[in-house]
This record gives sequence, structure tokens and C-alpha cells, in this order.
Amino acid sequence: MKAERKPRKTNRSSSQRPKQEYGAAQPPTNSEVVLLAVIGMSPAILTETIWALADEQPPVIPDRVVVVTTLQGREQVKQLFVETPALKKQSPWSALRHALEQRGHDLKGKLRFGATANDIRVITGHDKTSERTIELNDLPDRADNEAAADFLLEQVRTFVENPDIQLIVSIAGGRKTLSALMYACVTLAGRETDRLTHVLVSEPFETLREFWFPHQPGGALKDRDGREHDPKTAKVELAHVPFVPLRNLFRRELGQPAGSFRRLIDVCLANVRLSAGEHLRLQVEEKYPRSVINGRPLELSPREHLVLLFFAQRAKRGEVKLSAFDEALADIEDARKKLRASAPANDWSDWRNSDSLSGEFTDRDLVRIVSDIRRKAKQAGGDAAFLADVLPAKGRCALDIPGANISIK
Repeated sequence: MKAERKPRKTNRSSSQRPKQEYGAAQPPTNSEVVLLAVIGMSPAILTETIWALADEQPPVIPDRVVVVTTLQGREQVKQLFVETPALKKQSPWSALRHALEQRGHDLKGKLRFGATANDIRVITGHDKTSERTIELNDLPDRADNEAAADFLLEQVRTFVENPDIQLIVSIAGGRKTLSALMYACVTLAGRETDRLTHVLVSEPFETLREFWFPHQPGGALKDRDGREHDPKTAKVELAHVPFVPLRNLFRRELGQPAGSFRRLIDVCLANVRLSAGEHLRLQVEEKYPRSVINGRPLELSPREHLVLLFFAQRAKRGEVKLSAFDEALADIEDARKKLRASAPANDWSDWRNSDSLSGEFTDRDLVRIVSDIRRKAKQAGGDAAFLADVLPAKGRCALDIPGANISIK
């Protein structure tokens, strides 16, 4: 797995340490604090994050630490428990605990972490050859990333469904896609009292492989040019990453047994469309190619206007929603012929007599036309942009606006 340290400089001194930043709500004072971290090839991210948490005001010492990684990453994380001469024959984990205790932190019952499968959780996927579940060595393709998303969502849900746990999630390690997926999982399932963090390390320590945390034992560290750098001068702190806890909007779906990441995304998108549609008022005219969304006009071509009119009429009548564009072809062709027949003869200024409406529609035509309507709705701005969210899409060939909100003239 490729290492992604995602460093940034920080020059804040210990006297300027930030207060803890949470969401709108504070966790119960007796909550068990769990640090859940995605780690790649740089296990120092874990020790740096814990040091930064302990350096906050007030200090935060996790009760428990859980790491999510790959097979490659697991071997790197295990280096935390290997004694090294650079740390005076201590392991990085033991050195960290000892340094924190010297700074006055009580670690009794804190920082529970080891090399067991419950502490270091390897992402699993499906091997098509053997038809077996396997631990993933890396995440090179789409299927592996989808498996990782499901795995991460399961880990987050395991903790957030326990009201006695406050979750702190670190997205500083692993591939960029892994961090992005973890962010999405926390957004979907996280609570206001949970935290999402990213560790910031000053130069040049973010690139020194033997750096684990400030004030580590062993003296100065050398960079590639042979220059020495004292770990005591390192600045390590956390960036608080804001997120919107969508579980408050989709509590009913999140309360169900855990499903796949993709299914939850689809459910959330459906709720977003429903919410958007309930706030839209759509007026579509038959005799003129004019449409208005919440008072904002939408300029469309004759073929685009016909498609919008067709789906608006279906929604107005409360007809069954279609699942694919090809299912609409026969009905939209019938609507096209009726529209042409209703046009005044020889009045070539009437939009219904437009040459663009003389040809039949194909499913590819519908996909392209809907895409063009979506683009023009976004360009129109204002509330008209929300029409893009409720237009027909793959697997949902319908206009998601309540019939009572649609006016056809």
C-alpha cells in the first residue's frame, strides 16, 4: 500500500495548543474514547496522532486504539511493537507510553492496543478465483475499493451504535481513496459527538522514518543529507475535519441492520431527491416551450421540453415510476405523435411543428437529453438547479416531484 502521510507545516507552540474541537454536542464525560485510524505504510501516524491528542487542552487519552489497514499495512503497524536501538532499545509503542507518563498522564487502563486481529483489522474482500473471503494485500481496483468501503462502514457502525463510546477517527494514513471512504463513512454514520481528525507534522519530521513523536528518546535524527534534527523541536497537532452527521437525516435507514456502503449511499440519495422534490414547484406549458421552477424560467430546446413535459405529466398523474429509459420509449413516442397532431397546421413558428420533433426517440436520445436538461437546470441557478437532483437517472426513470407540486398549462 502506498504511504500517504498528508503532512502540513505547523508552527504552533505548546502554549498555543488548541482546545478540543467537537461537533455541536459534547460527549458524555464517562464515555469510553476509541481512536479508529486508517493506516498505510506509515505507522508513525498513529503515535503522532496520540501525542497530539494528549497535547490538547484538556488532554485526550484514548481508552482503546483500533487500526484498519491491509496485509501490507499490518506488517508495518507491527513495527510499533519491535524494540529498536534508535529508541534506546524500546519499541515505539512502549516509548510513547513512557513519554506520556513522564509528562504526567495517567495511562492506567488507557491506550489498549496490541497486535491481535481485534486491534489491527485487515480489510477483507472476495477472491473470485477461490470464491473465498480473503484479507486484501492492497486496494488496486474498483472491487477492492468497494470492499474497503463496506469494511470501513462496518467498523464505524460497530462503535457509533454504542452510546457509551466516543469515536475519534483519524484519516491521516493509507491511500487517498481509503481516507476519502472513511470520511464518507463517518459522514453517513457518525454522530455530533464523534471527531474526524488529520495529523499535522512540521518539517522535516514528516519525512524522517525514525520519527515517532516529539521528545522521543534516542537523540537527534538525521535526514538524507546527514543533517541532524532534534525531535524535541517537532510540532505535532491535529486538524479537526468538519463533517455533517447525515444519520440525523436518515435515522430510519441507519437503524436497520448494516447494509452495503453502496446501498446506504443509494438510500441517502433517494432521501435527498425526495426532500429536494418536495420543495420544488414546476410549471410546464404544452402550447409553448416554457418551463418555470420556483419562479425561475428554464430555457429548453423542443426535444428537451417534450421530454420534461412527458415526465412531468406522468408524475402529475401519479403513474408508476419506470426503472429504465427503454421502458419509456413507446409512451414518449405516443406523446410525441399526439403533440405533433395538436399543433396548428402550417404554423411553423409553433414549437410542436419543429423539425427536431419529427424523428423518433431512442433510449440513447433520452439519456443525452435528460443530461442536457440537468446541465441547463444547473446553469439556470437558484432553485432551478435542484431540478438536476430529481430528473430521471440510471435505474430510476421518473421525475421525483410530487404531483401536487406540478402545474401543466
